Amino acid sequence: CESEAITDVYKFCNCFAFNKLQNFKQMKTISFFIFALSLMILSGCTPSTQLTKTWKDPGLTPQNFKPFEKVLVIARLKDLTANRITEDHIVASMKTKAVQSYYYLQQGDTIPAKVDEKLKKDGFDGIVLLQLTDVTQSINYQPASYYGGFYGYRHASPGYVSEDRTFYVETSIYSLESDKLLWSGTTASLNPEQLDKTLDDILYVIKSELIKEGFIKGQDSVVK
Repeated sequence: CESEAITDVYKFCNCFAFNKLQNFKQMKTISFFIFALSLMILSGCTPSTQLTKTWKDPGLTPQNFKPFEKVLVIARLKDLTANRITEDHIVASMKTKAVQSYYYLQQGDTIPAKVDEKLKKDGFDGIVLLQLTDVTQSINYQPASYYGGFYGYRHASPGYVSEDRTFYVETSIYSLESDKLLWSGTTASLNPEQLDKTLDDILYVIKSELIKEGFIKGQDSVVK
């Protein structure tokens, strides 16, 4: 009887240990998937458009900055269609009065001094210029990853090669009243797919920076 009792206890301990091990494996698997999901979420939250550099007139301060009354919007991107879409998008997003350059400028407007005179005569006091300054390509290799390892059982994801394209757009703000560049900022957009979405991202980044520097207030921003 004693030997049978010992055997029963031995079986019970083995069963208990096996169940604990199975639970441990399940918890490890669940933990891994939670960890992997967290990485996916974090990578998805990484902004595709970021501000890489800025410049402002040394004499410009939030106190002496005068908001524009009427702005000419100029876009110089990859082609005429993209330029028009960009200008339309920016004009629609601005609270202050703004006009597209393709609508205002004529073929004969080639002399800068005369164009400035014409703009001032028509009530313009500012210019917002967006221009594509560079496009870079990079090839990245993501090596295979391994995880798991419970009793020789391993998971693996194969390595892969990806090609990234980064578009650099410089946004410049000119004052016609003082006849000089007030502020400029360059944004980098990684693998942009939709022009409207990329423009929204650029405007958001620029607006956020101008708010941070104190030149505009969030509720009084010239950008919606």
